[in-house]
Amino acid sequence: MVQLIVSIVLYFVIFFGIAFILNMLLRKTWLMAVLYPVVVVMIVDDMSTLEYFRNPGEAVTEAYSKFLSITAADIAILLAGFVGAIVSGIVIKMLRKSGYQMF
Repeated sequence: MVQLIVSIVLYFVIFFGIAFILNMLLRKTWLMAVLYPVVVVMIVDDMSTLEYFRNPGEAVTEAYSKFLSITAADIAILLAGFVGAIVSGIVIKMLRKSGYQMF
C-alpha cells in the first residue's frame, strides 16, 4: 500500500515537472497532456517502438492484450501522471495570466 501511494505521488510530480518544462520551453500549454497517451503506450506495451513499424498487426495486438491486463493500481498510477500533466498546464496558464514569462 505504501508503494502505491509513493508511486502515485512520484508519477504526479515527474509528469508535472516534465510538462512544466516542456510548457516553458516550447510554449505549448497542453503538449504533454496530448502526448501522454503515447507515453502510456510506451510504458505499458514493454516492446520497442520500432515493432509498430516492422510488424504493426502483431504489435498492436500485443499492446492491446497488455492494456487489458493492467491492474487497478497501475491505472491509478498512470492517471496520477496524467493529472500531473493537466495541473502543469493549468499552473502555466495561471502564471502567464499573472504576467510571468518563461524564456
